[in-house]
Amino acid sequence: MFGIINFEAFLIAGLILNLTPGADTMYILGRSIAQGKKAGILSALGISTGAIFHIIFATLGLSIILAKSAMAFEIIKYLGAGYLIFLGLKTIFKKTDGKFELNNENETANYKKIYFSGIMTNILNPKVALFFLAFLPQFIDPNYVKSSLPFLILGITFLLTGTIWCLILALFASKLSDRIRKSYKMKMWLDKITGGIFVALGIKLALMKK
Repeated sequence: MFGIINFEAFLIAGLILNLTPGADTMYILGRSIAQGKKAGILSALGISTGAIFHIIFATLGLSIILAKSAMAFEIIKYLGAGYLIFLGLKTIFKKTDGKFELNNENETANYKKIYFSGIMTNILNPKVALFFLAFLPQFIDPNYVKSSLPFLILGITFLLTGTIWCLILALFASKLSDRIRKSYKMKMWLDKITGGIFVALGIKLALMKK
């Protein structure tokens, strides 16, 4: 149907891949534990929004550029790595007055930044684009490879299952951290750990081979 083959196998493989810990998982966990449920949810939605761009690129065939052009791959890879390291260092060295700012005028703006950071973290990871390009064609009838519809259906399916898992992950992590975050010293350490995770992810992405 619609040029898709072995759809059941695709669902199972997609679920397994979503459950496998990766950069997105660590990003959402870090945000959820250090900044709470809303931050975790927005991080998950940001990651999913970023994935939409990769699905569109794969559907239109633009991801082939990353697969064939070493220069394009390297440029996007280092942009993504630099962004993650910047986020990490900013989190580690941010100044605080020793108080929790739970309700303030900048709360909306901060949450917007968290959502945007999730989008950029996913968009600037060329491995995601290459994943869609390599994974989706395995479940498309060779007679339909020139059609964008099967790519789009599979991409959206993977996006939906991935989003559900990311939201569950964010809720679960934030639930466990609610009591911990009431301690200022603990929160300060969680912020530093979160920053360290971002820096580590950036370095890992920078060292990633095509």
